[in-house]
Amino acid sequence: MLIFCMLFSVIMYFSGLISFCIKRKHLLLMLLSLEYIILGLYFNLYLFLMYFNFEFYFGMVFLTMSVCEGALGLALLVSMMRTHGNDYFQTFNVLW
Repeated sequence: MLIFCMLFSVIMYFSGLISFCIKRKHLLLMLLSLEYIILGLYFNLYLFLMYFNFEFYFGMVFLTMSVCEGALGLALLVSMMRTHGNDYFQTFNVLW
């Protein structure tokens, strides 16, 4: 059962990476793919800590950092929507 769960978390991670690479035109879809990758990593970390009977304190630190990353990405998305009107990467020029 543990091997199946670890395989599932690895599949989650790589499907998130593939989705991140394919959906690179929209910032919102990229942020959702990043959150899916982090969810797969969190699940794998939870299984690892549970298998070796470790404390789950590091899992809470990882979860806290991933929530901060998500909030920062959402703030960037809102800022981009206010200045440019959409979340396409082609509509703004970084080098102005």
